[in-house]
Amino acid sequence: MLVSRLSKAHLLGFGLPLLLAGAACQSNSSSSEATTAAPADSTQAAPAAKPTFLSKPLVRDIYTADPSAHVFGGRIYIYPSHDIEAGIPEDDNGAHFAMRDYHVLSMDSVGGKVTDHGVALDIKDIPWAGRQLWAPDAEFKNGTYYLYFPVKDKQDVFRLGVATSTSPTGPFKADAKPIAGSYSIDPNVFTDADGQSYLYFGGIWGGQLQRWRSGQYDSTVAPNQAPQEPAYGPRVARLSKDMRSFAGPVTEVKILDENGKPLLAGDTKRRFFEGGWLHKYQGKYYYSYSTGDTHLLVYAVGDKPTGPFTYKGVIMNPVQGWTTHHSIIEFKGKWYIFYHDTELSGKTHLRNVKVTELKRRPDGSIETIEPMVAAQ
Repeated sequence: MLVSRLSKAHLLGFGLPLLLAGAACQSNSSSSEATTAAPADSTQAAPAAKPTFLSKPLVRDIYTADPSAHVFGGRIYIYPSHDIEAGIPEDDNGAHFAMRDYHVLSMDSVGGKVTDHGVALDIKDIPWAGRQLWAPDAEFKNGTYYLYFPVKDKQDVFRLGVATSTSPTGPFKADAKPIAGSYSIDPNVFTDADGQSYLYFGGIWGGQLQRWRSGQYDSTVAPNQAPQEPAYGPRVARLSKDMRSFAGPVTEVKILDENGKPLLAGDTKRRFFEGGWLHKYQGKYYYSYSTGDTHLLVYAVGDKPTGPFTYKGVIMNPVQGWTTHHSIIEFKGKWYIFYHDTELSGKTHLRNVKVTELKRRPDGSIETIEPMVAAQ
C-alpha cells in the first residue's frame, strides 16, 4: 500500500528495466556517472515502445485495487479497495491512499461480464473510523457474509474491523468497535477443512506493523529495521466461532529461508512487507505476500496454517505502479491470481484490478508471471 517517491519511472510505465536502473543509480552513484559520461551515439534513438499488459482491467468506471477474490455459490466475488483522487500529496506513509468506501464486484466466469454492485460499506457508517479505508477481505460462514477491513481509528492508529451482511454484495453493517487486539492492515481470512478460521494481517511502514514491536503501540519506532535483524513477520490469530473476535493470542508468522533461518530485514526481495494471502493446495499451505519496496509477489510454503513457512519463489514480477497486492482462488478446475496495476491512470494511487491464470509445476511450485511484456 505504500509508495516511495523515488520510483517515478516505474509508476509512469517505463517498465522494469528503468526501475532497476533507477535503483542502481541510488545505490551506486559511480556507475550512474560512468553511464552519463559515455560517448553519445551519432544516430538519434527511437522513442521507447510501451510494454504490453498481460491482462485488461476488470472495470474502468472506478479505480479499484487490492482485490480479495472468493467463490460464493459458484460465482466469483471480488472485494477491492476503491481508489479516489483525494488531492492529498504523496508521502511514504501512504496518506494519498485516502479511500472512503468499498464496492463489490462479481462475475460468473473469468473473462465474462463484471458487475459492480455499488457501495457495500462507507467509512461514515463505521462508528469508530477516522480515515483511510484500505484493503479488505471477506468470508462466508454461519449463514452470514463477513467483511474484514483496516481503517485508522480516531487516534490515527490502524485497527481491523468486521461488518456483516446476508448478501455477498452487501450492504454490510460494521460492528460498533474494532476487533479487540487487532492492529495494522491487510486482513486475510482463511478457513481450513476442519472449520477453523484464521485471520492474517500486517504491513510495515505506513501499515504501522513496526510500531507494535514491543507489543504496545509506539509511534516513534522507525519504519526500517537494521538489515541483519529478523524481518517483521505478519500476524495471525484464530477467529472465534462468531467470526467477530479472536479466539486466541495474536502470534507472529515465521517465514524462513532454505536453511530454516528467519528471513532478514535486509533481504528485501524475499522478506514480508504487506498484502498477505493464504491458500491451500494438495495439503500444503501457501502464504504469499508483497515485498513492498522491491515490488514482487512471492510465496512460502508450510505444513500448518500458522506456519512456519519456507520461502519458495516469485509469483509475479513487478507490475506498473509501486504497490502490488493479490489474491488466489480456484475456480472450475483452474487457479487464478487477482492483482492490480495502474494501466488506466498511470498514477500509483489510482489503480485497476485484473486477473490471470496461476500455473503450477508438477511439484506444486508456482510459475512466475510477467505482468508486462516488453515491446519488441
